[in-house]
This record gives sequence, structure tokens and C-alpha cells, in this order.
Amino acid sequence: MHIIHEKEILENLLSAKRKAGKKIGLVPTMGALHTGHLSLVEKANTTADVVVISIFVNPTQFNNQNDLANYPRTLEKDSELLAHHYPDCIIFAPSEQTMYSDQLQANTYEFGPLANYMEGQFRQGHFDGVGTIVNKLLRLVKPDFAFFGEKDYQQLLIIKKLVEIEKLPVTIIPCSISREKNGLARSSRNELLTTEQRERASLIFQSLQDVKQEFGTKSVIELSGEIEKKFKNSAILKLEYFIIANAETLEPAKKIETGTKYRAFIAAYAGEVRLIDNMALN
Repeated sequence: MHIIHEKEILENLLSAKRKAGKKIGLVPTMGALHTGHLSLVEKANTTADVVVISIFVNPTQFNNQNDLANYPRTLEKDSELLAHHYPDCIIFAPSEQTMYSDQLQANTYEFGPLANYMEGQFRQGHFDGVGTIVNKLLRLVKPDFAFFGEKDYQQLLIIKKLVEIEKLPVTIIPCSISREKNGLARSSRNELLTTEQRERASLIFQSLQDVKQEFGTKSVIELSGEIEKKFKNSAILKLEYFIIANAETLEPAKKIETGTKYRAFIAAYAGEVRLIDNMALN
């Protein structure tokens, strides 16, 4: 297994693979790998000939410096996990200097309304940071395919928009949400939860399931009110937002219209740990 830290070494290796007719897949991550990440790597492994997993905690997408400081960094453990399951993969683990040189700042993108809701509203500048690092990685790796999880569904749509804006020759492949036994969406941040928080955080998944079951029989206002009540009664979780939105535009729904696909989105805090999840409703 290759573990690469420098751009030039990665470019030379991938150039040789490309000349040999190999298709390249990229799985961008911020490390602290878990089963959810492995499901993305598995999808990449069955789609492409060469799989690159980037491990880089991107500072420009954090609007909360405490969140950045506390984000788990476990490169040695991540490398061992990948070596065990996917020994032929390439790990790209650059430094901040490698990715940003002396300009540690995000580009500004016009993502339109997609960036105005939910994460865009509560995490100012987040998607500019995401767009900046993904653009850098796509231009460096030049993959045929790039794989992103649907847990970050809004981010997935933003990245598709980025590819359109930058005219990048890559196919973005969505991957289903991987969940723990209690339904909690797998996330590197889950490692920061206490045992009790992790157990009680199943309320997020249960709430989404309840909305899906009642969708079409109750109004958006009624469903939203029920979710807010559930979280007010929780001693562990604090709701940041619950939104039912158009699955393509992310515009929050006021009423349900026939022929439109909808998703429900939740962001909540368990102590200092922020958790997000979403689910298709129809």
C-alpha cells in the first residue's frame, strides 16, 4: 500500500497508472475512518482500477475553531485499517502547507440557493471551504470517479454543482448512508460521544423514520412540530434544525406537492458534538 504525502509523488504515480489505461477513483475523507468510509472505498474498489483515499482535515471548512481542534486525527490507525481491507489502495495524506502553500484561505463560489439553507445557514463559509479543498483534490488526482456519502447530502449536491462550475471531467457517485446498530449515521464525530450520548442519539434516526412513515398524512408544520417536541423532551440532544426540503433544490417545503421528491434533514447537538442526518421521504 502506498502512503503519499507530496503532490509530485502522487501525480507521477497516477500518471503512470493512467497511461496504463487504469480508471482512477477518489474517496476524499478527513480521516478517523470507520465502516461508513470503508463502504465508500468498497464502492470505489468495484468501480475503478486504482483507488485513492485522501486523508486531510481541511481547516477552511470549519467555522468553529474548537471543532477543528477537537476533530479526531488518527492517520496511523486509518492506515492500518485500509492496509487490512484494501492493501492495494493509495493513501494521500498531505499537510496544510502542501494543499494551501502560504494561502490558508477558501475560494468564494457561487453555489446559488443550494448553499443558502441548513449547513450554509448555520456554518458560514463552510461550503466555500469544502469547494476549495475538493476542487484542489479533483484537479490533483484527476479521477474518473469520486465517491461521496449521502449523509452529507447537501454537500453532495454542492460538489455536483462545483464540478459543473469548474467543468471538471469527473463522475460524482453518491453512496448510501452507513448506520450503526441503533440507526445513528456513522460519522467520525461519533467517537467524541459518551456511551450514553451515542445510545440516545438514536433519536435522530427514529425521528426521521417517524417523519417518513407519516409523510403525506400530516402537514409539514405538523411534522416539524412533532420533531421539535421530541427533542425538547430529550435530556441529551438539542435540535439545531429540522427541515423537509425539495430533494433537488433543497428549498424548504411549505406544503407537499405531487411529483416532487422530498428529504428530511436534521442537525442536533449531543453536548458539544454536532450530528447531522437525512432521509428520503418519497
